[in-house]
Amino acid sequence: MAFFMPHKSVSSISLWLPGGYPTDILKDMEDYHKKRREELAQMPKEHLIAMLEDAAKNWLAHDGLWFLAVEAGHNMETAIRHDTTAWERFTVIEAKRIMKRQNIEPNSGLEGLKKALAYRLYAHLNIQEVVEETENSFVFRMIDCRVQSARKREGRPDFPCKSVGLVEYAKFAETIDPRIKTECICCPPDNHPDSYYCSWKFSI
Repeated sequence: MAFFMPHKSVSSISLWLPGGYPTDILKDMEDYHKKRREELAQMPKEHLIAMLEDAAKNWLAHDGLWFLAVEAGHNMETAIRHDTTAWERFTVIEAKRIMKRQNIEPNSGLEGLKKALAYRLYAHLNIQEVVEETENSFVFRMIDCRVQSARKREGRPDFPCKSVGLVEYAKFAETIDPRIKTECICCPPDNHPDSYYCSWKFSI
């Protein structure tokens, strides 16, 4: 991996860390991000929340544009296959970062999963709820989905996301606690009530 640092000479890069960064560049990165955090700390709370929501929207926009590019170059089946592969890895990364940030312990069961679901990027964009809670299970519903709602406004059919969701939700739940089992109650292209787009049951 190459780095372009105008104020550094190649000869000054002598010691490389296991992560791949030279020590002097790593120091520059730490200083830069420390300054950035100090700047962010001065911003109003509501502004920071709005920035978080913007970041979630940007993430989803990129996800959609990436999918459309693959679909245009190949076909929807190919795009869905690659999308599933990407989500299989991303959902684990997202779950682990949420666990670390929100102090969710490994093997924390359904309570840990409920907490983690509330901090996914989707939670900043969609409307979701947890219902039918029992000692050993609960049902998670996506009441409003930004992607599906946009398609509905345009008069287009639901996007068939079930095959991706089966991997996405199962891997997310298993990362929180390998004992958790995931069952799809409904997800497009399945028929679903007007009151929600998809529904998933998690049990342990």
